[in-house]
Amino acid sequence: MTSRSRTRRRMTLVAALVMCMVFGVSIAPAAAQQTTLEVLSFLLTNRTIITGDFDRDAQAAAATRDTIATFVAQELSTLPVSSSSGGFAYRIDSTLGAAVRASDSFGTFYTERSLTAGRHRASFGIGYQNTLYNTIDGYDLRDGTLVSTAATLNDQQFDAETITLRIRTDVMTLTGNYGLTNRLDVGLAIPFVRMNLQGERVDTYRGESFFQATGSASASGLGDMVMRLKYNVFDRGASGVSLGLETRIPTGDEDNLLGAGEFSFAPRFIGSVEGDTVGFHGELSYTLNTDTNALGYGGALTIAATPRFTIVGELFGRRYDGLGRLTSTTVPHPRLAGVATTRLTGVEETTDRLLLIGGVKWNVTGTWLLTANVLRPLTDDGLNAGWVPTVAFDYSFGS
Repeated sequence: MTSRSRTRRRMTLVAALVMCMVFGVSIAPAAAQQTTLEVLSFLLTNRTIITGDFDRDAQAAAATRDTIATFVAQELSTLPVSSSSGGFAYRIDSTLGAAVRASDSFGTFYTERSLTAGRHRASFGIGYQNTLYNTIDGYDLRDGTLVSTAATLNDQQFDAETITLRIRTDVMTLTGNYGLTNRLDVGLAIPFVRMNLQGERVDTYRGESFFQATGSASASGLGDMVMRLKYNVFDRGASGVSLGLETRIPTGDEDNLLGAGEFSFAPRFIGSVEGDTVGFHGELSYTLNTDTNALGYGGALTIAATPRFTIVGELFGRRYDGLGRLTSTTVPHPRLAGVATTRLTGVEETTDRLLLIGGVKWNVTGTWLLTANVLRPLTDDGLNAGWVPTVAFDYSFGS
């Protein structure tokens, strides 16, 4: 081998290592890529306990998988998106003949306020949210206590299979809003999602534990996009009433749980009562789609602590019709006396979600806003995390 060839080979290896470090490229042998839904299905259906009823096992495993998958997809596709109107709202002052700010507050996080941005006023923003899910319907996902199948003899458990799931999402959302008229706004939100799922299944037989299955999947891409309209019906100062419409477009990959896989439409009724410093805002909505309709509601308190600093607290909730819940069912073994089988399964029930949000909006400079908040679930229903942080930048402009 000539010195030139050796040099070229070294340079190729160095370039490959640099690519690995910068872009996270793996130099391990290639492996088949499974979707998030396939990995979840593998973890939930790979059972070893002999229950004597294969059909019931398969039905329970499928129902559990579908319920968890629905929770994940719904969580991402119904994430509250930041309020459509930007932090700066303007109206024409007839005495001055110029546009002035309609409110000293920079507005809410997720609950809409009635104010619109103003004619030919635009805003755009970018936000980031990181979520690590801990529980599902009150069951802990991470400590190995979620029993998927168990066998008992005379009410004494002797064999149990448990599932551990680590689900994490990172969501970056681009938002934009434009005032077509003084009363009509149009908005768009485009989420980009990264999903990571890792899990394992452990069989504990008479006190001894054995790893039965492990799996992991990651996916990233476009989530479900959101289009919005808001029309201000009545205003008096910063107070008023508006009507809105929100449409979610199934642009997310359903197989990787990045989206719900269906269109949804949500008419909204919005009201605000706002003084010089303190404002109260509320909204009602009803989401219509193929599988699960939902009643949405939100309330927000805004305090304009200084001309450049607004404190915000919100309650944001949804009541889902037939979304589902996880539950354990126990039935006698069809052939063995004294033996019973417990299975984790999913059932269709009404599900309630309530979130508490608190944070601030800070006018850094000009019409740039820095938004920071934390979100905390107050109910056990569905897929839940602990404290969920969000940070966003918004910029408003126009004539």
